[in-house]
Amino acid sequence: MLQSPWVQMYDPCGNVFLSALVAALPIFALLGLLALLHVRAHVAATAGLVVSLVVSILIFKMPISLALAAAANGAAYGLFPIGWIVLSAMFVYDISVATGQFEVLKRSIASIAEDRRLQVLLIAFCFGAFIEGAAGFGTPVAISAAMLIGLGFKPLSAAGLALIGNTAPVAFGALGTPMIVLNRVTELPIEQLSMMVGRQLPLFSLIIPFWLIWAMAGWRSMWEVWPGCLTAGLSFGVLQYTVSNFHGPWLVDVIRNSLGIKSVFEN
Repeated sequence: MLQSPWVQMYDPCGNVFLSALVAALPIFALLGLLALLHVRAHVAATAGLVVSLVVSILIFKMPISLALAAAANGAAYGLFPIGWIVLSAMFVYDISVATGQFEVLKRSIASIAEDRRLQVLLIAFCFGAFIEGAAGFGTPVAISAAMLIGLGFKPLSAAGLALIGNTAPVAFGALGTPMIVLNRVTELPIEQLSMMVGRQLPLFSLIIPFWLIWAMAGWRSMWEVWPGCLTAGLSFGVLQYTVSNFHGPWLVDVIRNSLGIKSVFEN
C-alpha cells in the first residue's frame, strides 16, 4: 500500500514568528557553539544536524525515514560538488605556495599599490571575489587574509577585511553553486533566478568597496581613495548584472573580477 506524500507545514506552531524561530534553532545551535562556546567546527555541525532532525521530526512532523534520507542527501551534496571544488582550490593554492608563485603574487600587488587602502581593495575585494567565484565556501577569506597578513596586516584585521570584501560575491560563488541549489530547491528556472539576483546585487557591489575602506581607515581616508572604490564597485556591479542576465550564474564572479581587477590596476 502506497503512503500518501508528506506535505511540509510552514506554520506548525500556529504563529508565523514562533514557527520561524523554531525553524532557526539549528542555525542558533551551530553559530552559538562556534562563536560563544568555541566548539570545534565538526562537533558544532553535528550538533546542528541533530537539532535539525529533532525539529523536523517532532515539530514539523516529517517522517523519520524521510528526514534521515534528506540528511544523507545533504551530506552527499556537500561532500561531492562542494567538497570537490574546495579541495581543488586548496590544491592549486598549495601548489602556488610550494612553487613560490604565491609570494610573487603578493609582491606584485604590493609593488602596484603601495597604499595599504588600495592593497585591501585589490586583495580583499577584487582578488577575494575572484576566488569566491572559482571556489567559494570560505576559501577566498582564508587566502585573502593570508595575503594581507603577508603584507603586514594584523591577523584579526585581515580576517575582518576579507570577510567584508567577500559580502557581495557570495550569491554567485563556487561557479554559481548557490543559484544551482536554489534552483534545485524551488524548481524555478535557474536563468530567471540568476537574472533577478543580478538585478538586486549591483547596488550592494557598488557600496562594498567604500564600506571596506571606511571600516579599515575611517571616513576621511575613504574619500581620499574614492576613485579606486568607485572603479572597483562600478565595474563589479556592471559586469555582475551583465553576465548574470545574459549568460547565467556559473561564471559571474570569475568574469567580472578578472576584468574588475584589470580596471582597478589601470585606474
